[in-house]
Amino acid sequence: MNYIVTARKWRPQTFEEVVGQEHITQTLKNAILNNRVAHAYLFAGPRGCGKTTTARILAKTLNCTNPHNGEPCNKCEMCESFLASQTLDIIEIDGASNRRIEEIRTLRESVKYAPTKGNFKVYIIDEVHMLTTESFNALLKTLEEPPEHTIFIFATTDVHKVPLTIISRCQRFDFRRIEMAAIKQHLKKIAEAEEIEIDDIALSLIAKKADGALRDAQSLFDQVISFGGSKVDSHELANMFNLIDEEVYFEISDAILSKQFSKAFEISQKVFDNGWNYIDFLNGLIEHFRNIMTVVIRKDNKLIETAEIFKKKYLEYSNDFSEGDLLRILSFLNKVQFELRGSSNHKLKVEISLCHLIGLEKSSTISELLSKIDKVELEQKSNVVSDYSTGYSVKPKPFTSSLSNVQPAQKEEIVIPQIEEFIAPKVTAASDLKDIVSKWKDFVDQVRNEKVFFGALLLNSNPIELRENRLHIEVEHPEDGAIILENKPYLDKKTKEIFGKKIELNVINDKKTAHKKQSTQNKQSPNSSNTLSDENPIANAIINELGGREIKR
Repeated sequence: MNYIVTARKWRPQTFEEVVGQEHITQTLKNAILNNRVAHAYLFAGPRGCGKTTTARILAKTLNCTNPHNGEPCNKCEMCESFLASQTLDIIEIDGASNRRIEEIRTLRESVKYAPTKGNFKVYIIDEVHMLTTESFNALLKTLEEPPEHTIFIFATTDVHKVPLTIISRCQRFDFRRIEMAAIKQHLKKIAEAEEIEIDDIALSLIAKKADGALRDAQSLFDQVISFGGSKVDSHELANMFNLIDEEVYFEISDAILSKQFSKAFEISQKVFDNGWNYIDFLNGLIEHFRNIMTVVIRKDNKLIETAEIFKKKYLEYSNDFSEGDLLRILSFLNKVQFELRGSSNHKLKVEISLCHLIGLEKSSTISELLSKIDKVELEQKSNVVSDYSTGYSVKPKPFTSSLSNVQPAQKEEIVIPQIEEFIAPKVTAASDLKDIVSKWKDFVDQVRNEKVFFGALLLNSNPIELRENRLHIEVEHPEDGAIILENKPYLDKKTKEIFGKKIELNVINDKKTAHKKQSTQNKQSPNSSNTLSDENPIANAIINELGGREIKR
């Protein structure tokens, strides 16, 4: 048979062709160009990401007789012998089947011999973590001080199983999981070269199922071609792999927006009829709302790994969900995911959970609610009654009811007293009070600069309500109200300077303060009419200049 699987047929032959590992291939090329090649390398990373392929390209380049910019020519005698697996200078060893100490001792003996034709004798040990502890120990000395013509390249998927003594003697390179977009682009290139017709959704399904491994993606690609021939349909592919249709997740998010509770049972039944795993379904639903969150926060779909048609659908949700709603949904789904593993009836659990999910109401932040309240108050301030004590006038208005279903003889004019309008005093908008609150600290600071004691009094005050240029404030002590009243001319001037208009300060005392004030008044002597300020000019100057007041005892 002349058929060669895609993973072998399309194996990269140069560093430039390696997919998704540019940070490693560029480093190796520069090392070759600058003649800084190490004696041992360790390639670590997940399966199917190009570790062994990169090791072969490195070995081929080191022995190439006509390299170009750190790349092998693939035309010289050494490159052709390597491609035909006929070279004796590049030895590949499977660490899983040659893990015993006897094989490593044989390797140590062969290291001493010089290469036959090439510049280096390169040993590539795949799955090196499978070697025994004795084998690693036997390799230590040779690995640390190998002959000048010998280079070791180790590849492993479980680098944590490799002893630190081995890792410290190597240059370590960590291979990345290949991105879904890079896998799709590579598969599309192969499909065009092989004249295979395949759409973007099918490529996305293959790349997503490969989970970052290009070799797995190429194997799935071969399987799909065997199933569908030269034309691959995404629906048939999904049925073959038994993949969950992503349209189902969009139906759920649309049902949440429209509050269609019936969708919960329809979708649960669809999952059951297609034989989809409920845990996989819930994992996909969590990823779906994660994708919506990225769109809502970032306003783009660059971080979403899916087909282009679904990326456009996600953008439509950018203004339908808030960050708070999505956090509640994801928190709820994570809880359901944990509970589902211990549930005996997955179908029932999913149905109830989807109903809860659809029934979640939208949330609003405190700032959003305050802005709505301010908007309503500004629009309807002329119709708001600020205090019941102001009174209102009621004007009766005749109301004629046309009772169409009643006989003409029974019709009569019914007069109902109706409130036509309220006569209310002018109400200050909430935004005016906010403006005063925002400037209150500056106001107090300027008063403290001019009158220290009086400013300290206002520092503990708190503005509560503004009504017709009269600001009601809370104070800490009952005596503060009298001091504020005595400094009224100064306050009129200062409030106009800071707030742009004259504002009268009115003190509000709570019951505790009022009771304390009453007790203090009862203790004062009714005959003590003479004040200290009348007798002492220094005290009088302090009261006038610093804003204080004499307290009688």
